Amino acid sequence: MLIYQIVVLLSLLVFLGIVLRNLIDLPVMPADAPRGGPLVSVLVPARNEALNIERCVRSLLQQDYETFEILVLDDGSTDATPELLLSLASEAGERLRILQGEALPDGWHGKSWACSQLGRQAKGELLLFTDADTMHQPDALRRSVGALQRSRADMLSLTPRQELGSFWEALVVPLVYFILLCFLPIRLVRTSRNPAFSFANGQYILFRKDFYERINGHTAVKDAIVEDVWLCMAVKKAGGTVAAYNGTDTVSCRMYRSRTEVWEGFSKNLFAGLGYSMPALFAMIVLTSLLYIVPYLFLFYSLLRGEFSFLLFWFPLMQISVVLFSRLIIAFVFSQPYFFVFLHFFSWVVLLAIAGNSFYSIKFGKGTLWKGRNYNFS
Repeated sequence: MLIYQIVVLLSLLVFLGIVLRNLIDLPVMPADAPRGGPLVSVLVPARNEALNIERCVRSLLQQDYETFEILVLDDGSTDATPELLLSLASEAGERLRILQGEALPDGWHGKSWACSQLGRQAKGELLLFTDADTMHQPDALRRSVGALQRSRADMLSLTPRQELGSFWEALVVPLVYFILLCFLPIRLVRTSRNPAFSFANGQYILFRKDFYERINGHTAVKDAIVEDVWLCMAVKKAGGTVAAYNGTDTVSCRMYRSRTEVWEGFSKNLFAGLGYSMPALFAMIVLTSLLYIVPYLFLFYSLLRGEFSFLLFWFPLMQISVVLFSRLIIAFVFSQPYFFVFLHFFSWVVLLAIAGNSFYSIKFGKGTLWKGRNYNFS
């Protein structure tokens, strides 16, 4: 038992060290980037985005970078998205082009197919793929182009500020950055050729067009639910480099708007993100339970018995303290609400329940459901 408690504590301290190092290796983008430069095609896939699309497009039209075009593809929307896009196009003039999506072919994920069509129509030397639920500060495009050029990378991605409007969003969504910063040394995303060290956030990915075409674009990830990370892997396998930045001061995103969307969205991504591997899913559940749930059970048991020994009370208390300190640092850097840091135990309980649902729906159900489409590429 003593060895177990020591190993857990040391592991959590190592992950805290990775977090602190990642804060150095995930800098904000330079603010002094020039306003002029290569033509950028800003590419926005949109399917049933009536709540988001106007805010997104208007923020893109206000960019202070001089040479860019905006292409939005309506991917078979059944809400008011097409009407909103027509209204925006009439106001924006030639800067904005609206495309109508083609029917989804077999073997393709909807977002990858939409992005592939956008990529074919783009005229720019640089391609920015961004989601319809994002909002961009006026200097976002200029600074990201400057960062790409200074880093000499072939692909750049950001960590946008996640807008958390409901209890369930604030409970679960922050775990995305917690997992990223605890388990992935960001420095190795750029310096290592190993595709295992890959990061990208599909909410904002900037490509050099020539390298995008070299990897065969989104065709390379046509059946990938988590297409962003797989794009990064494809770039690294092709010998390219990837730059990652903290984008909380330039881009924000409202990923989900309700408990149902949180449940369905994470269920869509979780098992797929593990490559549909049952051993990987089992390892994830066991590891995270030992690190983030079991210490609370020890502490609760200790309080019930009134036994404040090192094994049952002090070691678990130190473990929990290290985790909460890591969460507080991440919450501060990425503008997340502090209150939900102290609900970390419940965040992980919900995430593990989502993991079970993700596995069940893909292996025994109808597959992943997202925006009216079912996918099962396992």
